[in-house]
Amino acid sequence: MAYSKKHSFLLISTLLMILQLQLSFTNAMIKGGYWYSDSGLAASDIDPSYFTHLFCAFADLDTATNQVTISPANAARFSTFTQTVQAKSSSVKTLLSIGGGGGPTLAQKYANMASTPGGRKSFVDSSIRVARNNNFHGLDLDWEYPSSDTEKANFGSLIREWRAAVTTESRSSGKPALLLSAAVGGSDQITPLKYYPGQDVANNLDWVNVMTYDLYISDTNPTQTQPPAPLKNPTGLFSADEGINKWVGLGVPKNKLALGLPYYGYKWRLADPNNRRIYSKATQGLGAVKYKDIKNTGGQIVYNSTYTQNYCFKGTDWYGYDDTQSIANKVIYAKQNGLFGYFAWHIEQDSNWALFEAASRNWGT
Repeated sequence: MAYSKKHSFLLISTLLMILQLQLSFTNAMIKGGYWYSDSGLAASDIDPSYFTHLFCAFADLDTATNQVTISPANAARFSTFTQTVQAKSSSVKTLLSIGGGGGPTLAQKYANMASTPGGRKSFVDSSIRVARNNNFHGLDLDWEYPSSDTEKANFGSLIREWRAAVTTESRSSGKPALLLSAAVGGSDQITPLKYYPGQDVANNLDWVNVMTYDLYISDTNPTQTQPPAPLKNPTGLFSADEGINKWVGLGVPKNKLALGLPYYGYKWRLADPNNRRIYSKATQGLGAVKYKDIKNTGGQIVYNSTYTQNYCFKGTDWYGYDDTQSIANKVIYAKQNGLFGYFAWHIEQDSNWALFEAASRNWGT
């Protein structure tokens, strides 16, 4: 009888623990933002009250050793990043982001690393060591992008081995397991998502940051104003909704998908200052512009509910971008569709926290 009572107590305790973990997962979410070290914004100037997670960008890959490194220029700032932001908000979690948008040359470095067991082990072991030595709560892989069936398989091997190593390290150190995330393509029509191993992503990463922006850019579409990051698109072309649904189709549950929010837009020069809607004729594409710089133009702001995008014009200058109204509605979409949350690239481009305030308020707690 004594054994039976003890056994029952242990069983009940185990069930309560499982229930607690399930409830914790159910309530999990992300209000995220990337801090780009070269942006000019000091980590001490971040208001962490708007965030559950902050990404410190970027760590590098040493191609000679396949080890994750932090550049000498970033070493001091990265080593104190967690301490600095947690001084204002102890609950915020920090992740070290590795990689970035360096184009095909940088992508090939990650493809080469992931192509051999030794390369993957060097990456995995060094990433954990660097994260622990610098007091990060997790790691984020920004490999833009796997682009073949071979790279898909290697990506899957990499994140499986990453998860296994993180779990083993947690058991041996007695510390909570490092969080694992990845920044991934946001439109199948731009970056073929078939080269991501969906089931491996679902099984081994805590979530993915879906980069649902740069869907239209003025550099490659200079003759027509366009919505750079539409939530939906009646033309059937690129949209955030298209990308999210594709990821779900790959087998990644919605509660592991974070919606990407760009805190910048793109500028065009109008052919006719009186013809200034989305898809108006333009004579020139003038590149990316920070949200705060768009606001400072003093142009007239218009919200387009069809695309969930704002645009702004002044004379022949035309900007497609996200303002507080489109950000709010994108976040509402994310919450209503059961997504994990949202993240923004990148923090310094906001204007007095206006976009982060709109995002956080419309997501709620």
